[in-house]
Amino acid sequence: MNISIVIPIVLGWLAALLVNYISDVLPATRKLTTPTCQQCTVKTTLTDYLLLKTCSACGIARSWRTWLVQFFGVAASLYIWFVPPKGLGYWLSFILLIYLAVVFVIDVEHRLILHPVSYVGIAVGLLIGIILHGIQSTLIGGAVGFGVMYLLYIMGVLFARRLARRQGETAIEEGDALGFGDVNLAGIVGLMLGWPLISFGILAAILAGGVVSLLLIVGMLLLKRYQAFAAIPYAPFLILGVVLLIFR
Repeated sequence: MNISIVIPIVLGWLAALLVNYISDVLPATRKLTTPTCQQCTVKTTLTDYLLLKTCSACGIARSWRTWLVQFFGVAASLYIWFVPPKGLGYWLSFILLIYLAVVFVIDVEHRLILHPVSYVGIAVGLLIGIILHGIQSTLIGGAVGFGVMYLLYIMGVLFARRLARRQGETAIEEGDALGFGDVNLAGIVGLMLGWPLISFGILAAILAGGVVSLLLIVGMLLLKRYQAFAAIPYAPFLILGVVLLIFR
């Protein structure tokens, strides 16, 4: 076996550790701090955290998400090592995947796309977009992605409020239909994909989101647990568009 295969394996493992760390601490503290046990909130030593040890205080093992991210981190690193996306190469693809993974995990677990993550995303999106498509296509793609998702956000809020009034509910939180973080992410995805690819990226996200939402509604109805305005994370569908169009 070629010894060089060790490089993407190690890099993928380290990248996954970074994704897990950011996903653990940023939603809770809004800054990069010492990680704590998700069960008892006792601070974890850096060595124990990096070695994925159980909590020394309560004995709780690391979550299944931790190990899943580690596995996919190594798998993704190997993939782009041997099949790097055209125009990006390994290292830029590596950075992009770390960013997408952080957004994916935090949104799935917390329904959040944090402002610091969006700021980093703008920088990453501009870099990726300009390299792949040039500055004009990148900026137009960002504007279209943000604009289309903003219109969907406004429409979703208005529809949800109207439906809530009809059903006699007193109020509905703004953004329940679609969070504004998703609007920012759509703009970032637009920077990455450029124009006109962003149109296909948003279409893929809408179709995938619609299918999953329909399946969710059917499942709740079958289990007799239907809940109006049940929130689902939308970032994974936008990320799907990036993966399909850049890592194809």
